[in-house]
Amino acid sequence: MYLEIVSPEATLFSGEVTSVTVPGTEGEFEMLNNHAPVVSLLKEGTVKITGNIELNKEVEGRFTKGANNTTLLKINSGTIEMNDNKVIVLAD
Repeated sequence: MYLEIVSPEATLFSGEVTSVTVPGTEGEFEMLNNHAPVVSLLKEGTVKITGNIELNKEVEGRFTKGANNTTLLKINSGTIEMNDNKVIVLAD
């Protein structure tokens, strides 16, 4: 599935991923390929991206590496939309 993470300053990431886990307002949830369409608000927490992630040098300092081939991004809030195997995260 395709993931795009956008902040007010820049596009932080765009590319193919295996899964995305986000901090929803009602709890953390994970999206995989062919997930049902969803729109949700996000709360403060960590976006966990699984897959072979290549980050641009300009933004790689905002991400950290986690266990099991995950890449982590701390956010304050945001929104997420998943539709047709494309995930867009608008993050603060």
